[in-house]
Amino acid sequence: MAAGLAINVTDWMAWAPGRASRAAWRRWARDGGTPTAAAHHATDAPDEAAGSDLQPLPMMLRRRSGPLGRLAIGTALACDAAARARYVFSSRHGDLARTAGQLAGLAKGEAPSPADFSMSVHHAFAALLSIHTANRQGHSALAAGPDSFGFGFLEAASCALETPELPALLIHCDAEPPAEFAALGIEEGPLVPTVLAIQFGPRDLQGTSHRFAAMPAANRQGAADGEPPAGSTSAALDFLHFLLADLPLCVSHGERMSWRWSRDA
Repeated sequence: MAAGLAINVTDWMAWAPGRASRAAWRRWARDGGTPTAAAHHATDAPDEAAGSDLQPLPMMLRRRSGPLGRLAIGTALACDAAARARYVFSSRHGDLARTAGQLAGLAKGEAPSPADFSMSVHHAFAALLSIHTANRQGHSALAAGPDSFGFGFLEAASCALETPELPALLIHCDAEPPAEFAALGIEEGPLVPTVLAIQFGPRDLQGTSHRFAAMPAANRQGAADGEPPAGSTSAALDFLHFLLADLPLCVSHGERMSWRWSRDA
């Protein structure tokens, strides 16, 4: 991807502890976009009375989706093309807390709940979203460790370029694994809880599009002249800071790939 993909972001929404509105995210970007983790739990439900821009969900959908799913679906529904876009869901772990609960039940000799099992698979949130919106455009789900957001971005951008008449919506979730998994060392450090929806559409010839490129991390030889240093350990937050702060260039290093975003003239 030497030249990169020219893509256009037509809408976005995000959630993190303490940031549940577009205005709060713009303040965060203006203040430097530092990816600090908040004190409360990753999947605490957003306080819709406190200025959240996330879409409220029907009670039945809230019960089925669980805390993390409510955040993912509510964030996606805040984008204007959610009912007609193709969905790409990316996450390092998905709803691992639900899986941990099932494993704990099995250890006690309890039968697993069919509902919990069906919601623990990686594409469950995208499936619930498509049912809720009656959207038949299809969806895909992927997990690639620290590179999950980058590969999800590549998939969604490619879908938008392949069928420019159809929007593509990337829904990305990151959250700390449950405490039961800490001994496995599956995270190198604290994982900033983040839910991010990015909507891609046809390139607007009257506006600014973005160019996206990737290269294997093993090929890195330091920052090129004029290239900024890599951002945080969260590519999703790096991209959101780039988008909202109108930065000319952003580089984010994952485990296997380096991700680079720039603005077309």
